Amino acid sequence: MISFTHVSKQYGRQILFVDTSFQLNPGERVGLVGPNGAGKTTLFRMIVGEESPDDGDVSVPKKLTIGYFRQDVEEMSGRTVLDETIAGSGRAGRLHHELEALNHAMADPAQAGDMDRILARFGEVQDEYEHVGGYALEAQAREVLHGLGFEDEWIEGDVGALSGGWKMRVAIARVLLAKPDVLLMDEPTNHLDIESIIWLEQFLKSLPGALLMTSHDREFMNRIVTKIAEIDGGEITTYSGNYDFYERERAIREANREAAYARQQAMLAKEQRFIERFAAHAAKAAQVQSRVKALEKIEKIQLPKKRRVVKFDFRTPPRSGEQVATLDHVTKRYGRRVVHDGINLTIRRGERWSVMGKNGAGKSTLLKMIAGALPPDEGTVTLGASLKMGYFAQQSLDVLNPDLTIEEQLQKDFPSESIGMLRNLAGAFQFSAEDVDKRIKSLSGGEKTRLVMARMLLDPPNFLVLDEPTNHLDLATKEMLLDALKDFDGTMIFVSHDREFLRGLSNRVLELGGESGTESQPHAYPGTYTEYVARTGHEAPGVHA
Repeated sequence: MISFTHVSKQYGRQILFVDTSFQLNPGERVGLVGPNGAGKTTLFRMIVGEESPDDGDVSVPKKLTIGYFRQDVEEMSGRTVLDETIAGSGRAGRLHHELEALNHAMADPAQAGDMDRILARFGEVQDEYEHVGGYALEAQAREVLHGLGFEDEWIEGDVGALSGGWKMRVAIARVLLAKPDVLLMDEPTNHLDIESIIWLEQFLKSLPGALLMTSHDREFMNRIVTKIAEIDGGEITTYSGNYDFYERERAIREANREAAYARQQAMLAKEQRFIERFAAHAAKAAQVQSRVKALEKIEKIQLPKKRRVVKFDFRTPPRSGEQVATLDHVTKRYGRRVVHDGINLTIRRGERWSVMGKNGAGKSTLLKMIAGALPPDEGTVTLGASLKMGYFAQQSLDVLNPDLTIEEQLQKDFPSESIGMLRNLAGAFQFSAEDVDKRIKSLSGGEKTRLVMARMLLDPPNFLVLDEPTNHLDLATKEMLLDALKDFDGTMIFVSHDREFLRGLSNRVLELGGESGTESQPHAYPGTYTEYVARTGHEAPGVHA
């Protein structure tokens, strides 16, 4: 289907691909992995023709339809959410909008003299639209948008009024509705909640076409892909299995290569000793020359690259009182809409609450009220004794000074700490020695998130309030953060769409809206997320697999 043959590509001194080959076959679901800057996005761009290889060939059949969801979504305005979604559905979408334009033309008195042509064209377009299944398109678009969390009133609203995250969802809906032969998806779960992620899993499994995607969500990858393509060191290496299989197989291949390297080094040392010992012996000259030539022909085994993982021992937070936070008949409204209606909740020391709830159930609102960032309309939120709170939300990124470098920001925040310790902290959050000199204004969303989390955990609070802390984090950082928080000796309440995070941390679950997602009172489950799923039969409120 799509093939890369002996492809090489570099930008200046940065080498991405060196004489590498790769093939995406019909119906395959492939996860694309590799460190930041390895060339994942460049590979996507070469497939859609936005980039060309320096050497080699990228072959894409001409009649192949390709849908590409990328992180940098173009500007959207002037249409409803529904029309914007339909616009991306290939031929049917173009016909849909031509029919809309012809309908307007037929109702325009100024075009009465051209009515015969307009009517003739309307008939042609209508026939073709029906032939390609266009009349089912609107219902399909609504189904996709509902699956991605849109309410009916939003679907009819102006797409230009949406936030960046919701425009991302519209962009996902556009490529899904088109049902292309090949679907390229670059981090599709970044702006989705768990309900939408579960829906997207099922939708992608039902598509007959090929899928090539990147994702920092291990669970999502495991459930969808059947093959992993790893980009690293200029090469693409494939593994036949999901992400967990890839990790196990990669470790086995590394161990085998290290063993082969050790055996070869021992053999080379033995041969070198023979050559040095008998180099001056005339009787052994032929043997020496023979062995020298043999050594020159041997292909040297290289040690596998070790991924640098910096361990950091986070400090123990001070002990808080037994009752950490108490919500007493807390009510919150936005206009006429009641988000929370008389909530009662007590959070005790050592508890780790994961907050579940359908889109709009008020998860972030609840965390804001607990953190003191938003007052309740009625009722009280009381924090316990000896409490030191750490609150993370996407707005927390604003605490960073854009004109400072990473190292300067850490030095400003912790002037009494040594440079070595601060660099070790930065390394634990995947910032290399070169990265610490980057200005904060040039960092990606994921890099800023890592820096804010690093600042918070160096001087750890005893009560963590975390709203989607894993957004934009790569798998390595997410796993490091999960390991650090597993050992966190404090209290926690958090919202996350990452199921590995939910399973690894929660010992209590608060379900807003109940199983239907519409009940006014939350349900508290005194157990882990895993126990919650077993007990309720679903992974998120209102979502049944």
